[in-house]
Amino acid sequence: MAGRGSRLRPHSLTVPKPLIPVAGKPIVHRLVEDIARILKEPIDEIAFILGDEAFFGDDVVKSLEELAEGLGAKASIYRQDLPLGTGHAIMCAKESLSGPAVIAYADTLIRADFDLDPTADAVIWVKQVDEPEAFGVVKMKENNEITELVEKPAEFVSDLAVIGIYYFKEVGDLKKELQTVLDNNIQNGGEYQINDGIKAMMANGKVFKTGSVDEWMDCGNKNVTVETNSRMLGFLHKDGADLVHRTVRLENATIIPPCFIGEDVSLTNTTVGPNVSLGKGCHILGGTIKNSLIQSHAHISNANLDNAMIGNHVTFKGDFTSVSIGDYSVLE
Repeated sequence: MAGRGSRLRPHSLTVPKPLIPVAGKPIVHRLVEDIARILKEPIDEIAFILGDEAFFGDDVVKSLEELAEGLGAKASIYRQDLPLGTGHAIMCAKESLSGPAVIAYADTLIRADFDLDPTADAVIWVKQVDEPEAFGVVKMKENNEITELVEKPAEFVSDLAVIGIYYFKEVGDLKKELQTVLDNNIQNGGEYQINDGIKAMMANGKVFKTGSVDEWMDCGNKNVTVETNSRMLGFLHKDGADLVHRTVRLENATIIPPCFIGEDVSLTNTTVGPNVSLGKGCHILGGTIKNSLIQSHAHISNANLDNAMIGNHVTFKGDFTSVSIGDYSVLE
């Protein structure tokens, strides 16, 4: 599921948040590919629930269709025209809700490797967190069976946070319960929530277990997206991935890994890295860049950047350090 992503403005004003690249690849592409790798099973269909067509246009649809095709799957595109919650979004794709399925929110990334519990009717991915009161958490029995979902508990219930990725052995069961939620206008915070469908499934005896992830990386705002970019670069570097394109041009320049350096990038009189992503066609002249995410075709000169996020087709000259600049901006 993909929304506009207001917490990541100004970047999400022109590029949908799930298509913002992290370590050189759009967030949603990384998420879908990682889930496919974890499941270790053929995928027949990938249903994408998008916002209004004016923002998620033909280029977005084409990108998602190519993503599904690369995994040997059919892409189905659905629209949620009004932001009425996660349960409502899922039901926008009700034509595709049958058989085994994974449901995931497109603003998070994971690193995991495990087998699904065959005794479970559904699995909710969780991650241990330091401040559970800021998250929705699960309450469990000793056998890892989930007994309750609690949203932002004021008192300690559990430190296992729900990260927004779910597996259903038969997603039609969720569809049935969410239809009841919609028919009876059951809302929380003015929205229809997936949790109300899940709670109804539990009440009907369906067994929910937890699936844990090694790493959970948020892409909700500028600071955490830059941090996620750095962490993902570290993982890819450790995996031995080739992150520097063969067309990169260096002139009195140094790259300190891990870095993703895209196609047709030129670096002159500069030091880049560690933990930097530079998209296709970027030109960097002078200064230093570290711990930053810069999208495509940016022209940056005489800048010393740290914890920066810069959009596409940006021209930037100056002494600022920690910046967040959207597409097509000019700062001189």
